[in-house]
Amino acid sequence: MSTLQKGKLSIQTGNILPVIKKWLYSEKEIYMRELVSNAFDAITKLRKVSLHEDIFGADDQDFAIDIHIDREKGILTIEDNGIGMTAEEIQKYISQIAFSGAEEFVKKYEQKDGHGIIGHFGLGFYSAFMVAKRVEIDTRSYKPDAEAAYWTSEGGEEYESGPGSRTKRGTEIRLHMDDESKSHLDKLEVTELVRKYCDFLAVPVRVDGSQVNRKDALWSKQPNQVQKEEYVEFYKYLFPHQGDPLFHIHLNVDHPFRLQGILYFPRMLHELDVNKNGVRIFCRNIFVSDEAQEILPKYLTMLQGVVDLPDLPLNVSRSYVQTDPEIRKIASHITKKVADRLNEEFTKNRTQYEQIWREIGPFVKYAMLSDEKFYDQAKASVLFEIAGQENKFCTIEEYQLQNKERAQEKIYYASDLIQQAGPMQMLKEQGIEAVYLPQVIDTHFIQFLESKGIGVHFTRVDAELAEHIVDAGASSKIVDPDAKSSEDRVRELFTKALANPKVTIRIESLKNDQVPALILLPEFMRRMSEMAAVYKMQDAKMGEEHTLVLNLKHPLIQALSRPGILAGEGPSKQERVARAIYGLARLSQGAVQPEEIGKFTGETYELLASVI
Repeated sequence: MSTLQKGKLSIQTGNILPVIKKWLYSEKEIYMRELVSNAFDAITKLRKVSLHEDIFGADDQDFAIDIHIDREKGILTIEDNGIGMTAEEIQKYISQIAFSGAEEFVKKYEQKDGHGIIGHFGLGFYSAFMVAKRVEIDTRSYKPDAEAAYWTSEGGEEYESGPGSRTKRGTEIRLHMDDESKSHLDKLEVTELVRKYCDFLAVPVRVDGSQVNRKDALWSKQPNQVQKEEYVEFYKYLFPHQGDPLFHIHLNVDHPFRLQGILYFPRMLHELDVNKNGVRIFCRNIFVSDEAQEILPKYLTMLQGVVDLPDLPLNVSRSYVQTDPEIRKIASHITKKVADRLNEEFTKNRTQYEQIWREIGPFVKYAMLSDEKFYDQAKASVLFEIAGQENKFCTIEEYQLQNKERAQEKIYYASDLIQQAGPMQMLKEQGIEAVYLPQVIDTHFIQFLESKGIGVHFTRVDAELAEHIVDAGASSKIVDPDAKSSEDRVRELFTKALANPKVTIRIESLKNDQVPALILLPEFMRRMSEMAAVYKMQDAKMGEEHTLVLNLKHPLIQALSRPGILAGEGPSKQERVARAIYGLARLSQGAVQPEEIGKFTGETYELLASVI
């Protein structure tokens, strides 16, 4: 090799390299992303140039990026057969690092604590010095009369340059790895880095001769070019062992910004899965980050997939998306596309949509609670499951159409199909259906819906007695020789037995004679109690003030209403029966607290023993 020229890297390099080291040090592996993506850019540029210029080595059209590992010498080489560089271009793009404004860049760094853009400053190459004690460039330009050129530097501040030895078009970057980076000479680790950052580059990336990248970026295709099976296969490639996705959204926008991607609704086994985070951010098929909070609002982070933003503004490490008006527009567009996709599934594939509603329902509710604009966009696709009827769903409008004559402006709901089976069955017998709302988020969601002025009020089936389940024609006013009615006797007995002024005793003749007693807690009190429990303001206990409804149609209550039914045993047995009825009514609602269980069961066993 001819005598090399020596030089010192220009324009305050001593200020720039510490910037790179400070912001890249914790992510030193991204040198692989920077150098491989630079190699891909060189191939892309050559393809464009070859359309209208003669190029050196025109017969070499097998475009690829080759990575060679020499463990013995401690050298990692990244080679491409792209556009190459002349000696002048090395001087311009490498030696004069930030020739188009390095000093301004340093000033931005000093003022903004490192959150400047490096995409236009050519600093990606210098990430090589995060792992290498010495870096060599051997390159030959595509220009037919160009000669090979060489450049080398130790530490990144002083360099030597001169004629190169490369006989083929393209560039070799040779990294003499430092002692702390010897693991990067392991083929498996190099392969994993390539797959992490460069898996979807549109040319083969080979490690010691074996192609390791997938190449096919499915999101770069037009939606009408992709089959359903391809979407599923791609999802499983990205997120193995998670089963099939529920459905997907293919993003493809050219104006007013450029955006491509595929987002998937994953299967969610728990409503807290809305906090999943599986969206990966790419820039021109190069992986940038899996932190998507600037591009996706928090309520969309349960989605999985990829978003590719060719014009993505990045900070010095290319790992965090900057706050930018364009990014806010992109986030708004993605949100609308999600809402549109929900509406499309609801309208065109209602049966299939109902089958996945249990899994996507928490996400939809959470998103609407978080963003009223999203609510406005997707409210038509909200479903409610009919309680006790498997796989039957309705919208608010459909519920009103079916039940309004009897339920008026109410939507009755159940949160527990077992504990609230009695009241639910009584409503059903009168032709009134209830919806099933078992999730923690539902208390917040129905309150949110009511605040939107939708013209209905949600009421739990055990919050009140619907007039349709009360037998208004039954009389309880017939008095006995003591001038007491059945209603009077029952009220006296339970008032004395419970001795609790916070429990209101209500006597009714219900059309259903299977339920002896019900506990009613007004809807607003229940919600306050549930909300307080969620925020740990108090224990999730049934409100102290509540109503005990006793059904005069039930044989047990009828028996207690007759004088002398337990004659000879004294009033204490009647009172114990009354307390047992009250306890069972509370137990059926899950309102008996753990500390009360022992006392309640003990009293019940004593009562049973007394009748043997």
